[in-house]
Amino acid sequence: MRIKNQKDFWAGVMFVGFGSFFAGFGTEYTFGSADRMGPGYFPTILGLIVIVLGIVVAISGLSSKAEEEKVDKFDWRTLFFVLFPIVLFGLVLNKLGLIVSLFLLVMISSYAGHEFKWKEALINSAVLIAMCFVIFVYALKLQFPLLPTFFGS
Repeated sequence: MRIKNQKDFWAGVMFVGFGSFFAGFGTEYTFGSADRMGPGYFPTILGLIVIVLGIVVAISGLSSKAEEEKVDKFDWRTLFFVLFPIVLFGLVLNKLGLIVSLFLLVMISSYAGHEFKWKEALINSAVLIAMCFVIFVYALKLQFPLLPTFFGS
């Protein structure tokens, strides 16, 4: 059997993998019933739904009627510029504060796109910083250092 649409087939395989992971771990908890759900109910049911969806998508990639599509070469650069800033944010939040950490997160992760523009990245970071300040600091009253610790208290 030939894989005609590689993107659909491998997306389906990925769905089956993720669904199996969550359904498998969901069975470690009390399942309960539909009227009295236990902690394992939601991940198990959702995992099973994702498995079924993955099987349907994978089979559609094998269909002779499927549009022929190849999987592009994996882009490690994009993966790096998406994951590295998130890890960096977690590492530097307490030392550099929310404002500088978010600025670094947005500016570095903006390089993941194929069309990086300084103006857009700066506007994006300003909007995100303002939204995070309003939501997390003002509305939810979470205690984040706003500025770097070397600026004093």
